[in-house]
Amino acid sequence: MRNLLIAAVILGLSACGGSNRFENRGGNVRSPAPVYAPTATGPINSACLASDRRARSSLLCGCIQAVADQTLSRSDQARAVRFYSDPQSAQDTRQSKSASDERFWKAYSDYGNRAAQVCS
Repeated sequence: MRNLLIAAVILGLSACGGSNRFENRGGNVRSPAPVYAPTATGPINSACLASDRRARSSLLCGCIQAVADQTLSRSDQARAVRFYSDPQSAQDTRQSKSASDERFWKAYSDYGNRAAQVCS
């Protein structure tokens, strides 16, 4: 259950590190043009780089920060950073019936889905 929670909470991070988009898989002589993801620095980038996840990298963490800058307020980013060190708070937020927690969780889920699209 805890692993499921962590995966759900850090969807952007877990979904973004899966493939090497610069790898030539088709066997063609010409390689596909690289796709560049946005990068930024900020609280999520710092928490991501400090995490123990194998998929972390400066490019990935910078990308998910850039998506966070586009989709989450500063206070929502600060709240999301706490999930890295306290996954139980994410579970509590997700299950909360508070209207503000529900609004935050919707924004956070949208952010995670967007980060998975942009940063993979």
